[in-house]
Amino acid sequence: MLAASTAFCLIATTFSGAANANDLARFDSRKIAVTGLNFALSPSASKNRIHLNRSMIKTTAAPSPRKLNIPKRGGPSDAVLHLIASAEAGAKGYDAVQHGARVRPPKRPTGMTIGEIYRWISATPGQPHAIGRYQFIPNTLKTLVTEAGLGKNDVFTPQVQDLLADILLEDAGFTPFMKGKISRHRFMENLARIWAGLPTSTGRSYYDGHAGNRAVITWNEFDSHMKSIFESNARGTS
Repeated sequence: MLAASTAFCLIATTFSGAANANDLARFDSRKIAVTGLNFALSPSASKNRIHLNRSMIKTTAAPSPRKLNIPKRGGPSDAVLHLIASAEAGAKGYDAVQHGARVRPPKRPTGMTIGEIYRWISATPGQPHAIGRYQFIPNTLKTLVTEAGLGKNDVFTPQVQDLLADILLEDAGFTPFMKGKISRHRFMENLARIWAGLPTSTGRSYYDGHAGNRAVITWNEFDSHMKSIFESNARGTS
């Protein structure tokens, strides 16, 4: 009864409101759906007398892929990703799995679909799940997959992993840095807030001690590598 009363109140409000004709949705059927309920009109009712304001009709839009500004393959962006991968995954590269994971994935990560990775994560709670060349953690992986417009049937290939890492690289300020809008050290600090294997200016990982994380290179080493990568590009500043 409450739902029905609410629905009739909505209809009454619509009749009494002075809505613009362009903002109204016309329903020619002798039944209208309001809050999930169907109401039959009397046989004598005009087909054209019921109008609902479009603002009263709620729809839920599916998440759309993010409009991405991805660095071009090759050049300094690839060099930065190589540095990140060296700190995060080491020699195992694209098939790396966090060393603390007691139950490993059933297949090599590069041979798994994203859906299979999600199922492995769900089936093995209470352990680290960082995976791939850039050691994506579950929440970050799911967000990036959505933003990239990928789905559960997509395979976690090196190309897919690079694409997801490119999004994070841009989030850290790659383009602003290349345009001279932020300093090299600011860019480095931003990278260290994303990847635990990189140091902040304190010399420690931003996530030092959390789930066993630590920086695997010093700040001076990090700075020296970054300076070398961009030394031929005068747009970045230190």
